[in-house]
Amino acid sequence: MSNLVLNPPPVVTIAIEGSDQQFPVRRVYCIGRNYAAHAIEMGHDPNREPPFFFQKNPDNLYVGDTFPYPEQTKDVHHEIEMVVALKSGGRNIPVEKALDHVWGYGVGLDMTRRDLQGIAKEMGRPWEIGKAFEHSAPIGPLRPVSDVGHPSQGLVQLKVNGKPKQTGDLNQMIWKVPEMIAYLSDYFELAAGDVIMTGTPAGVGPVVKGDVMECHVEGVGTWTVTVV
Repeated sequence: MSNLVLNPPPVVTIAIEGSDQQFPVRRVYCIGRNYAAHAIEMGHDPNREPPFFFQKNPDNLYVGDTFPYPEQTKDVHHEIEMVVALKSGGRNIPVEKALDHVWGYGVGLDMTRRDLQGIAKEMGRPWEIGKAFEHSAPIGPLRPVSDVGHPSQGLVQLKVNGKPKQTGDLNQMIWKVPEMIAYLSDYFELAAGDVIMTGTPAGVGPVVKGDVMECHVEGVGTWTVTVV
């Protein structure tokens, strides 16, 4: 008999390509300004400064083909990213051992209420109001390492209504996947179920209701999301 005063929330999961199994999510880490061209377009120095991370909530992740336009904003931007899903973790993980902890990869969107994020930046406040709202992280099905290996180069592209808006390559990431895992593990104890969103290339911009976003990471997957 449970001694909980409320029913626990359901476990957040991500679909797995070609399987009825699900990947359970523990935490979501997002790296900021990890492509030089995107750092420049956001007004920052693209030099290899120490990485920084923010978090989304696990239940911000969801698999679906629609993105509900959020409230309290007039400027919602798309940010396509490769997603890394961990099968194990620990602390102080060496870079050369980091990929041993990866279960698989996916294609995700870090949808951002840019106007609210901008206000938070100006006031020196956390970004959650712009980054961690409901449905802010649409994600396609994951694919295991056994299928895709460890992608380190390949096209990253987002089209809106058929027109390319973001185009980059995984090899343009300032901080590579093993480095991200190792760095995070120096500050947090990583574990199975953790998800890392690896940053977005240049070309972020607004969407409106009715827009169709086609999301592609070469070797990982393609999926389409409609703004509703």
